[in-house]
Amino acid sequence: MKKYKALIAASAAALLLAGCAGNNSASMEEADHDHHDHEHGIEVEEGLTEVSKLERRAVLAVEGGLVTVNLATGEVVNEVKQDGFLRLNQAGDNRHLLVSKGNEFQLFDTGLVAEAHGDHFHYFEGDPKLTDVKFPAEKAGHVTVHDGYTTLFADGDGTFQVVPTEHIKHGTEDAELHKTGDAHHGVAVRLSDGSIFHTEGHPDARSVLRVVNGEKTVAVTEDCPGSHGEATAKPNANGDVVVMGCQNGPFVFKDGQFHKVPVADAYSRSGNLAGHPDSPIVLGDYKVDPNADPVERPTRVALIDTEAVSLKLVELNSAYWFRSLGRGPAGEGLVLTYDGNLNVIDQNTGEVTNRVPVIGEWEEKADWQEPGPILKVNGSWAYITDAVKKELVVVDLTSFEVTKRISLDKPVVEMEIVAGK
Repeated sequence: MKKYKALIAASAAALLLAGCAGNNSASMEEADHDHHDHEHGIEVEEGLTEVSKLERRAVLAVEGGLVTVNLATGEVVNEVKQDGFLRLNQAGDNRHLLVSKGNEFQLFDTGLVAEAHGDHFHYFEGDPKLTDVKFPAEKAGHVTVHDGYTTLFADGDGTFQVVPTEHIKHGTEDAELHKTGDAHHGVAVRLSDGSIFHTEGHPDARSVLRVVNGEKTVAVTEDCPGSHGEATAKPNANGDVVVMGCQNGPFVFKDGQFHKVPVADAYSRSGNLAGHPDSPIVLGDYKVDPNADPVERPTRVALIDTEAVSLKLVELNSAYWFRSLGRGPAGEGLVLTYDGNLNVIDQNTGEVTNRVPVIGEWEEKADWQEPGPILKVNGSWAYITDAVKKELVVVDLTSFEVTKRISLDKPVVEMEIVAGK
């Protein structure tokens, strides 16, 4: 993208930092900055306009393409036509998303930019768009972001690309390609010490977890059938802590070793996990029926303690699905259930401390690619889609009140939230 120099003169004024403010707004918190009398030389990308603050945007995958919504005003910022089923993934830089499309990941620019300048930021907005940046990947699958690196997994050949997150907009220019062996529905994470956590398997089964550092295997286990649902927890004194869901109880990787979490049920699948960077607890689903038809509808969730390597079950008395899990700003467990409530769970005790009515009653469909409710959390705000009423609901996670309901033209299949900073 072409850039040009813009010399910006600023006198004593207040710069508004990005954050979510009150009075039924999903705009972001404000803070003052005294510029005094000086000038800034700022590189501004063509097509961007400087603004005093950034408003969070929701990118929605719907039938026929991608819709970007301003979460403060509820207005549609832009629509991009695109055929097929589109999966959305955070790219990790608070600006871009990666769209899983068949045999490639394509970079989507949300148009929100925060440029650091000394002790403050300058903010810019532009039109959201699918860029020309693409990462070839046979059967593009999961994307993970951790410690400044974004990892893109290709299910079709079992390879993955590791990219410095700050260089994601440069495409494959700075990507490192790694191989796991055979094709499988897998995942990989680059850890803070440079080692890599990844799955191994083949198209019909997967059960191997491995951590490598260069050519050296740091740790390996073959006892994770149906591996799925990686999440990172709060690091300990020895480094990163990673949890992986299996069909016979999850694994915790820490201190250079794999630790199996004891479970009471022979089949106990936790394949969807939600971690928090400041919490040793990981929230997960918990299924016990491998023969459920068409799908199992669990009412219990798991709190996986990575320090004690233990698991606690929480009964919600209403079912949920894989898009129902999230974490609050203080590490609270958040679960959207069939009764339309957003359940708030104390991560330490397992107590359900609040139930916030957010949408009407619903039920998971047999086809997971059909529109259904989605929970996403950004900062101290929760965003929930209602596929029946075609709404996007905003919840303040400090007061646990619904602050906004945004009407949509189409039911949503996938959603990601971007703040720009």
